[in-house]
Amino acid sequence: MYIQLLYMKELKKILKTKSEIPLERATVINIFYSNSWVKDELQLQLKPYDLSIEQFNVLRILRGQNGKAINLQDIQERMVNKMSNTTRLVDKLIKKKFVKRTICKANRRKVEIIITGLGKDTLIHIDPIIEAAEKNITKNLTQKELIQLNTLLIKLKNQ
Repeated sequence: MYIQLLYMKELKKILKTKSEIPLERATVINIFYSNSWVKDELQLQLKPYDLSIEQFNVLRILRGQNGKAINLQDIQERMVNKMSNTTRLVDKLIKKKFVKRTICKANRRKVEIIITGLGKDTLIHIDPIIEAAEKNITKNLTQKELIQLNTLLIKLKNQ
């Protein structure tokens, strides 16, 4: 109970309110707040590479294809943020020469995307930076707490 009060007090301080917040609302607000904080921390690391988190996600999806092309719909399905405009993200990555767009030989209406050597090289430089940022973000949690947090987040989504 003491820990619960401590966290509620901390959340009220962040929100600059003295009002009581129902636990369910506080939980949802805290998830949103934490999401923004994590995104800001990661975006700070990607800024020198002129990449958004969503563009970085697309690059990692394409790298995971191991040299095989993938269409826009398949990229969209694998995106963490499903609301992203995949076409616009890919267009920006093409301008930066991180990816190439090709027309499928079997179906000329189908556009396929593949990561370039520059895209792969950029990820090689960024990977350790993002890994360090992720470790820094989660440094206050033990391995057991990280497992517990992931378990609870999955449980939250599986309604």
